[in-house]
Amino acid sequence: MIRSLFLLLGLCFALAPAATAQPDRWQQRADYTMAASLDVTTHRFTGTQTIRYTNNSPDTLRQLYYHLYFNAFRVGSAMDWRNRTLPDPDGRVGLRISKLQPNEEGELTCKTLTVNGQPVRFAHNGTILEVELAQPILPGAVAVLDMAFEGQVPIQIRRSGRDNAEGIAYSMAQWYPKLCQYDYQGWHPNPYIGREFYGIWGDWDVKLTLDSRYVVAATGYLQNPQEIGHGYEAPGTPVNRPAGDKLTWHFKAPRVHDFVWAADPDYRHTQITYADTLQVHFFFQPEADKDGTWTELMPRTLRMFDFLNTAVGPYPYRAYSFIQGGDGGMEYPMATLINGNGRKEGVWGTAFHELAHSWFQMVLATNEALYAWMDEGFDSYITATGREFLATGTPAKDSLYIGTFAGTYRGYISLVQSGREEALSTHADHFETNGAYGFAAYGKGAIYLHQLGYVIGKDALARGLRRYYRTWQFKHPNPNDLLRIFEAESGLELDWYNEYFVYTTKTVDYAVAKVAEGTAGATAVTLERKGFMPMPIDLVVTYTDGSRQLFYIPLDLMRGEKPNDQPAIPRTVLADWTWSADSYTLTLPRPLTEVAKLEIDGTQRLADVVPANNLWEKK
Repeated sequence: MIRSLFLLLGLCFALAPAATAQPDRWQQRADYTMAASLDVTTHRFTGTQTIRYTNNSPDTLRQLYYHLYFNAFRVGSAMDWRNRTLPDPDGRVGLRISKLQPNEEGELTCKTLTVNGQPVRFAHNGTILEVELAQPILPGAVAVLDMAFEGQVPIQIRRSGRDNAEGIAYSMAQWYPKLCQYDYQGWHPNPYIGREFYGIWGDWDVKLTLDSRYVVAATGYLQNPQEIGHGYEAPGTPVNRPAGDKLTWHFKAPRVHDFVWAADPDYRHTQITYADTLQVHFFFQPEADKDGTWTELMPRTLRMFDFLNTAVGPYPYRAYSFIQGGDGGMEYPMATLINGNGRKEGVWGTAFHELAHSWFQMVLATNEALYAWMDEGFDSYITATGREFLATGTPAKDSLYIGTFAGTYRGYISLVQSGREEALSTHADHFETNGAYGFAAYGKGAIYLHQLGYVIGKDALARGLRRYYRTWQFKHPNPNDLLRIFEAESGLELDWYNEYFVYTTKTVDYAVAKVAEGTAGATAVTLERKGFMPMPIDLVVTYTDGSRQLFYIPLDLMRGEKPNDQPAIPRTVLADWTWSADSYTLTLPRPLTEVAKLEIDGTQRLADVVPANNLWEKK
């Protein structure tokens, strides 16, 4: 009765506005105005940049840092050495950087820099520009940062570059001097070795000048479509291009933290409209559509937006572009670069995955160097649950249950057995292997949510995910922010979940240890906790007459229990399992002769590393 009262109170508080509804989390702001000119014969570019930087922090800033990502594609760079020394380097990189010729390398150089009109001292250090301020930037102050820069576009090795394997002329990601993020943990001037990104929101105004033969796709909204044409102009209206062999493309993008563009003379540009307000653009070479891959992708994207808007929350922009970029898939604000060739299903799956990043990394934008699993993993989770919807237009029945994530769980168990698993809390750049990083970010991150649904119930998980997006958009949430949302939604204590599953590599392993005849026509069952991570237990008993009964054993650390999310099976709630106890005994109300099978977690959401001992069957 006392527990029921507390659970009821918890649910009431969950329905009320939580303390986290408006988190007091300050954000820096960086508004960019840039102009760049690219010479398509030499692959060199020059540019100017003005950043209006608002210091919303309580701190006085005495230095600044910029990312110069293109310098990673130079012989002897940190990214070059990292891929030479990893036991399992990225196959797309390997030794390729070490073999670049001078005219194939990347370059990004600051030529001049002033802060509030005053020249400042700066030094290039690999992919980081270190700036010593002549005058500090005080809390609440706005500083104007003016820079002239130049660079060289590298042969495409990873994500960005020119003349890639699919024949795309330019995939221009991480191409400009990007101000590093400063947050409650301080500066984040991480040298670039090929991992993910962390940026500052602001409004962007970008002008790109290059050969008029090239079609440009980019973040944002094109401001001069009638001058440009190339499929941007309003239907049935004339294009009035200025004289000369160059065009200047003018894009604006509100409240984004990066800017990507791509250019190719052979791009076909088409667009469709979603919900009357969103323009979805497609840029691809005609040969990539020879089997209808891109033509068929177009209507599918409408269902993608339907699903993501419902499962996570509303997409906040008025445009999105799918761009054939020629190197796997990589997400950016309002756009993605994806491979254009290959199997249809592969292109469509990549498109769905990259689009979903617009909800997680583009709107929530965790620090991916620290919490890649909160983006890649959650993206993997939501796209896996949406596959059937895309195929049929209707939600998958019990899509959170058996089968959807079976391969992901097998991969996790294999990694644990190999001894190479590293904690989710490991900094992305510091994993010992690419394999451990990749599975932590994508696989275990997806399992984090799927298994959390086992802990709190699938409905609380779905509500919590939407609440998380609604509460923390444009605020860079961290793992604690995430967990507080699910605590508020479920009315349960969950700190133990992160303490085990994020900050350690301790594993879950429960077993049906003993089933024996009890007294007075009952059956005695002993369960064992063999792993170090404690969990609540769903034990499904199947009787010889075909009926089933669910015995739910809450974990004492949770201070409550989840609702029954298997309503087809009658449930009995038992006493808590104390987290430190390694065994638990319960009594079934029927004799052993009538018991056919016992199974821990029949829905297969528990990341149990020895699933074989979860099952007992009468021989």
